[in-house]
Amino acid sequence: MHALQFDDSIPRYVLAKSLGWLLPSVYWSGLGCLRYRDVPEPPLPGPDWVRVRVRYGGICGSDLNTITLHDSPSTSAYASFPFTLGHENVGTIAELGPAVEGFAVGERVVVEPLLGCAVRGFADPCPACARGDPAVCERRTEGTVGAGTFTGYCAGTGGSWSPNFVAHQSQLLRPPEEVNDENALMSEPFSVALHAVLRNPPPEGGTALVLGAGVVGLCVVAALRALDYSNRVIVVAKHPFQAELARRYGADEMLRPGDDEALAEDLSACLHRPLLGKPLVSGGAEVVYECVGSDASLDTAIRFTREGGTMVVLGLAAIPKGIDWAPIWLKEIAVQGSYAYGFETWRGRRVRTMQLALDLMAQGKVDLASLVTHRFRLEDYRKALGMATHKSRHHLVKAVFAF
Repeated sequence: MHALQFDDSIPRYVLAKSLGWLLPSVYWSGLGCLRYRDVPEPPLPGPDWVRVRVRYGGICGSDLNTITLHDSPSTSAYASFPFTLGHENVGTIAELGPAVEGFAVGERVVVEPLLGCAVRGFADPCPACARGDPAVCERRTEGTVGAGTFTGYCAGTGGSWSPNFVAHQSQLLRPPEEVNDENALMSEPFSVALHAVLRNPPPEGGTALVLGAGVVGLCVVAALRALDYSNRVIVVAKHPFQAELARRYGADEMLRPGDDEALAEDLSACLHRPLLGKPLVSGGAEVVYECVGSDASLDTAIRFTREGGTMVVLGLAAIPKGIDWAPIWLKEIAVQGSYAYGFETWRGRRVRTMQLALDLMAQGKVDLASLVTHRFRLEDYRKALGMATHKSRHHLVKAVFAF
């Protein structure tokens, strides 16, 4: 079968890193670390594993960061090469291991891509997995499969940027009939937002500032409303079509990035001009969800978090440079990383984040299907990645590979 894989070739890394800033298509031209090639189907690693035939494999911002070499090289310690990309998914079960219970061939499933202790075959979970945080499993390089934080970054599992991949039975979720394939696929990025909001909720009557209106930022807005938070939501959106979507999902006010004066006015904050550098900010939002990962956005998040407030950095940010960290201690703000999802406490019960996402979709609390705006065949990956890195030109929100 054909798959899109990422190689650990240092010469290719150096070449693409040198030329990519000038000609981004180098990253998927065959000269970089991304390779489109024929590969064998990954074998089932154990009797309690299944093979999933892919319907949709989502193209995520973290995938693009990997391909364009924006991730910190240190994260390669938690990957095994060559890995087939793709962690967002919806598909059907094509093959069952002999020990799998409760599932049947042909069933529609979503695979939670986290590779925690249960997936790796450990009966005694590490402290992170025991408390319901498999995203930060302490055994990410051990067990049944090789190193990898997610399906899609592990050589032993494959990924959804191929016709099929393998998953442990503990990773499987059944989307309710009311949840179409597009929403089922979006349950993964929506779970990223749910996790960030539930672990760092806005205070009653306070303001939530969402920086970025790409998929994750829009999902944060949708999560705030689906979870019935009634606080004010301000969104900083780069493009008008993103701002329109943010308003549709429940944002109260829209601003463009880089306008400190307008943001300060909306937040009733004060700007104080130093001798050099950007203004210090008194006041701000009680909670800021940073959903871009760029230097400018991280800087804005730090400066516009209210004294004693919380700045939440979602997902995988690029390596930040040139950021003034002084407001962190001057305003005694908390900086909270929010990497993925796991288990949450919601209305007095413990629930898997992705199951909560699917439940909210089935209840009609949120519909993210319209965010899937572009579909591509896997062999058209150059076009797909080119458009995904120029979203505004094509009004692209979420692109998927369709099989």
